[in-house]
Amino acid sequence: MASIDNAEYTTSSYTSCCTHMWQCLRAIPEKSWCKLVNATKMVRKLAQDDPRRVIHSFKVGLALVLISILQHLRPTFYAFGDNIMWAILTVALVLEFSVGATLGKGLNRILATWLAGALGVGTRSIANLCGEKGEAVLTSFFVFVIAGIVTFMRFSPRFKARFDYGFIIFILTFCLVNLSDDKESAMLKLAQERLLTIIIGSFIAIMVCICICPVWIGQDLHNQIAGNIEKVANFFEGFGDEYFNNSANTEATHDRSFVHRYKSVLSSMSGEETMAVLARWEPGHGRFRFRHPWQQYLKISNLTRLSAYKIEALSVYLLQSEQNQYELRSRIQESCTIISSECGKALRESSLIVKHMDKSSMPNPHVANAKIAVESLKSILRTNPWEGAEYLEIIATSTVASLLIDAVNCTEKICEAVDELASLY
Repeated sequence: MASIDNAEYTTSSYTSCCTHMWQCLRAIPEKSWCKLVNATKMVRKLAQDDPRRVIHSFKVGLALVLISILQHLRPTFYAFGDNIMWAILTVALVLEFSVGATLGKGLNRILATWLAGALGVGTRSIANLCGEKGEAVLTSFFVFVIAGIVTFMRFSPRFKARFDYGFIIFILTFCLVNLSDDKESAMLKLAQERLLTIIIGSFIAIMVCICICPVWIGQDLHNQIAGNIEKVANFFEGFGDEYFNNSANTEATHDRSFVHRYKSVLSSMSGEETMAVLARWEPGHGRFRFRHPWQQYLKISNLTRLSAYKIEALSVYLLQSEQNQYELRSRIQESCTIISSECGKALRESSLIVKHMDKSSMPNPHVANAKIAVESLKSILRTNPWEGAEYLEIIATSTVASLLIDAVNCTEKICEAVDELASLY
């Protein structure tokens, strides 16, 4: 009887196992199809977010095809030797998304290869004069000293920002030349061939990047600065009605996205500095004749971020506005609302100047209106309007007034910096 039960249990277990396996096998096509659909959606989203990514992918493919044509025509170009693959490696490493990044990497690679090759050949020749044992000692000494010096130079923020890639290539090339087992004549020929192929690869990468739908990193920096100013302007334009609970306007403008949109300005520092570093390599383009004014863009960026920090402080009191007495805030409502509104209008006008590259023929009138409102607010504060109010309410309301007064100074500096940039158009 027990054996029959065991047999039935074994049979049922086998059946359930087979059923489970069959269900798993049937689910494989469905799961694979879902993964394929998700991957397609991801690729489509990447292309829709920035269509230039698709163009860049084709540009990389085209540059590699041009190098492969040279590979097929190699018997005609004996100077390339077997080092034509260095041109392919150069294109893969140098061709970046933007013109500034490609120019920076290409010139860094060429210059570093030439300097390291020349220095490596020179130190190798000196080491050869000291015999076999002396050569080993001097070669190790030169590698230690040169690599150490160049590595220490990479710690300098000024050098690291522009030449970090070149320093790495310099160390690699110098070590390859110094530690090579080839004879001096063969080493010189090898160095010439590699330098020539690296120059060709860099040249092809730069030409493809510039001539086919170029992506100017300076233009991206330009657009981001204009967008950041606009985000700050949106906050100031909506702050007055939101803080003073002006129901007539807040119902009409129910979109409160301005309360959080400015936060991207606070975290944009590293990205903008990187774009400015890459923009240094770019020649003048668009309406800039000789050189991209990246320094002026950084100046505007820093001022806009300073204004965003004041907004960060104002947003704290914006969340607490319902807890404060309306009677206390109503005494400074008119002046503060005018200041907030005029600052927003002034910054929006500056954003349009940057965005459309228009020259302003007259000073920004909204800044003057904000200054008049500041004087009115200061006169109200001198009359001691806080009688009968609690200390915490006094501190909160007076802090908002003080931050708005400081915001006018920031707004004026941003407008002046934008006008200075507009004079370069």
